[in-house]
Amino acid sequence: MTNPTRIELIGVPDFPLVKAGDDLAALIAAALERAGLRPGAGDVIVVAQKIVSKAEDRFVDIAAVTPSERAREIGQDIQKDPRLVEVILRESTRVVRQRPGLLIVEHRLGYVMANAGVDHSNVAAPDGRERVLLLPRDPDASAEALRAKLSARFGVALAVIVNDSFGRAWRRGTVGVALGAAGLPAALDLRGDPDLFGQALQTTVVGFADEAAAAASLVMGQAAEGMPVVLIRGLAWSAPASGGHTLVRPPEEDLFR
Repeated sequence: MTNPTRIELIGVPDFPLVKAGDDLAALIAAALERAGLRPGAGDVIVVAQKIVSKAEDRFVDIAAVTPSERAREIGQDIQKDPRLVEVILRESTRVVRQRPGLLIVEHRLGYVMANAGVDHSNVAAPDGRERVLLLPRDPDASAEALRAKLSARFGVALAVIVNDSFGRAWRRGTVGVALGAAGLPAALDLRGDPDLFGQALQTTVVGFADEAAAAASLVMGQAAEGMPVVLIRGLAWSAPASGGHTLVRPPEEDLFR
């Protein structure tokens, strides 16, 4: 693989608010065309997880949730609504850590993250009812569906990343990561490749899709920017495509489990 010397990140402006049941690929294609952007072969379209989840109707009405006894206990301990805790537990396989204001869990898809990705922001119902938004049921499948439709629409082979913002165990601040990926390698295994001095790399595996997701997040923003789709031009790869699930560290490699 040859590293590019220039990468272009283009935010897609004037993207509409997404509702449950919307054809997200059609909305993305229309927004690209309004902006005069025609994707080329090898371009990567990074899509914010939130609009994917909205289109897939991953909403939960908090008022309709009955918390379990465990959710009540945890809610009291961490000072969170037990109904919200119940939603988090239903999306999780285990609780990793908890303290007031914070609940770290292992999501059913393997991610270790705060609140199982359950989100309150920018998801208010039109009738004012409190609701939350879950992660896509299968982010790789979501990415592949978008990739197939957008590639067909524009007549070129595209890649798609579904990104989200994650905190990190050993560093402050959130960064964009790839929940789902299609049409590109999520990871690049460079073990065995020579370094500058001809020595074979021993451990280097690059989170390629995560790096692209993080770069796109600089354009997307984290609050009211309204820029949930970013077009990336200039990336290059030769490895076969793989999904975002391949970036989840297997339990046998997790020294902190």
